[in-house]
Amino acid sequence: MNKTIFIKILIFFLVHINASAIEKVVLFGDSLMAGYGLPKEHHLSIVLENNLKQAGLNIKVINGSVSGSTSSGGLNRADWSLSEPGIDLIILGLGANDMLRGIQPEETERNLEQIIKVAQNKKIKIILAGMVAPDTHGAKYKKEFDAIYPKLSKKYNLALIPFLLEGVALNPSLNQQDGIHPNKDGTIKVSETIKKTIINIIN
Repeated sequence: MNKTIFIKILIFFLVHINASAIEKVVLFGDSLMAGYGLPKEHHLSIVLENNLKQAGLNIKVINGSVSGSTSSGGLNRADWSLSEPGIDLIILGLGANDMLRGIQPEETERNLEQIIKVAQNKKIKIILAGMVAPDTHGAKYKKEFDAIYPKLSKKYNLALIPFLLEGVALNPSLNQQDGIHPNKDGTIKVSETIKKTIINIIN
């Protein structure tokens, strides 16, 4: 057998053996991951699942996100939402609505930390999807808010997406008319970001 072909086959099997450890993923966020303003076929959960399949990964992606949810709302539903059997991984993407409402960063951090503990107690892996605050609430607020995600990632040894909307935010061609929520193309880009992080975890 050609050496190159053998290596490709070996890599294929190694990826799929490792992938079996992650078969069900839950998007646990707000409207940025819930598919707000988009038909169901363009929701992030559908796009990401198809994206993963194209990469050879048979992973079910569940939309567990709720539009308008704050970190507090996420914490209130965490135990119930994550009690479904077989969840292997959650993409924790809350905090944007906290920031928009000017909720103190220490409260957001506290809520996210409790959600992380709920997931870990259930033996569920976590990818933390970060957000970045504008200067609306001042430089001090921005500094404290932006620090939440890397701090929690380091403390709990979590895979981190520094900014969920990297390359999408403030790009009119990738957002809906409100300038906040990803459109079809923006969702594809967000999906690619998450897919890469999932593959990194698997490997």
